[in-house]
Amino acid sequence: MAKKTAKAQAAASQSAPSKLGQLVDFFNESKVEIKKVTWPTRKETITTCIAVVVLVIVVSLYLRVIDFGLEELVKWMLY
Repeated sequence: MAKKTAKAQAAASQSAPSKLGQLVDFFNESKVEIKKVTWPTRKETITTCIAVVVLVIVVSLYLRVIDFGLEELVKWMLY
């Protein structure tokens, strides 16, 4: 019984990769996955950037109008 346990532990320790081996495997697998990525073109990136800037401006103006309206409502209620 003890011999089987010792043999099983020895086999497990030999098959278990070291921390360095795991790290190397991780980076190799990451490299493979990065090659699978479809990167956006320059035109797509610029278009998306412009859309984000416009959306930020529109939302900030909307929030400013709401803030101004609530500010006036509070002033009217307090005075």
